Amino acid sequence: MATKGTAAKKAAPRKAAAKAAPQKTAARAKAKPEISAEKSKMVGSVRRSFAPWTDPDAKPFILYENITKRFGDFTAVDDLTLGIYEREFFSLLGGSGCGKTTLLRMLAGFETPTEGRILLDGQDISKIPPYKRPVNMMFQSYALFPHMTVADNIAFGLKQDKMPKGEIADRVDEMLKLVKLEQFKSRKPHMLSGGQRQRVALARSIAKRPKVLLLDEPLGALDKKLREQTQFELIDLQQQLGLTFQIVTHDQEEAMTVSDRIAVMNQGKIIQVSTPAEMYEYPNSRFVADFIGDINLIEGTISSVSGGKVTVETADAGKLVVNQDLKADKGQTAWIAIRPEKVSIGLKKPAARTANVMSGEVWDIGYLGDVSTYHVKMPAGGIVKALQTNATRLVERPITWEDQAWLSFSPDGAVVLLS
Repeated sequence: MATKGTAAKKAAPRKAAAKAAPQKTAARAKAKPEISAEKSKMVGSVRRSFAPWTDPDAKPFILYENITKRFGDFTAVDDLTLGIYEREFFSLLGGSGCGKTTLLRMLAGFETPTEGRILLDGQDISKIPPYKRPVNMMFQSYALFPHMTVADNIAFGLKQDKMPKGEIADRVDEMLKLVKLEQFKSRKPHMLSGGQRQRVALARSIAKRPKVLLLDEPLGALDKKLREQTQFELIDLQQQLGLTFQIVTHDQEEAMTVSDRIAVMNQGKIIQVSTPAEMYEYPNSRFVADFIGDINLIEGTISSVSGGKVTVETADAGKLVVNQDLKADKGQTAWIAIRPEKVSIGLKKPAARTANVMSGEVWDIGYLGDVSTYHVKMPAGGIVKALQTNATRLVERPITWEDQAWLSFSPDGAVVLLS
């Protein structure tokens, strides 16, 4: 039994519906099915009524088809197939070296696939040079020209395309208004804050109105508070423009906040693709459960599977029951994955009918202001985390170090994983 992962707050729901998009795009959107109320209740809040991936007739706007990329003997992307839909805000999430940036660079045209092909709106773009692709990329470093003003930075790509001067001026003004930097148009990049430079880079990226905007760790250089604020600005901007966004990040909370769907990658392969809520509540493996948010993984063996209930025999807590339809054999090794916020903690033993009860010694306490995390050491030596909201100001802690604490969780709060 072990506790793994890093803390990740649940993402706030996105606005109920996207703002006006181009007429063609809006027409397509109306034909897409909405997420049902029953489905949304099962997996948590949804960001907007947008789920083309649930429509079997919908065709991906971007299609990575059996893509492999090798650098010498190293395989960065391994026979990967992935579809991304028009107007989707899609995140590639994973640790360093998992292949997410390589995948982004192949779509941008900066890398060439070793095998496979990439389709954009039905067209194979694998052999089209970067400057001819209807794709733009925003880098983590922003790459602004230091000797140019904000307006000139935004206008650079438009001038390269030989757009008429009057149209350039109108487009630059439009972009400045969009990112709320009208009063900074004559400043140089060194005269701006990090957040303002990020907005200039974003305005330059969308000024040419690409079909797809690629963002490589776009908020990595910002401090935590500004990063959180900018995440929601990105969501609003993406919905207002009606563009397809594909973002690469290693920040779980960022991916959970901005994404319609997330792909978790490891060693060049995609481990799971789903909405943030589905991935958080129903990870398909210990790797995903461990990578997304904080998790308790309680190891045991399957003792019974019947009537939508799975019973797992554990060393620390005896038999634990989870409500889940699962195909598994008796005696098979399994892990109960339970999020700390779904574990109740107290000093009194729960009522006799309470499911999934265990007891241990409070080993450590983390006070985070809004919540406190309790690390409870179980009799067999494993650690289980419980999260408690600090709803009142505490003069003395009701639960403190070395206390004997009782833990419990609902059969609906956990999931059983077999790998």
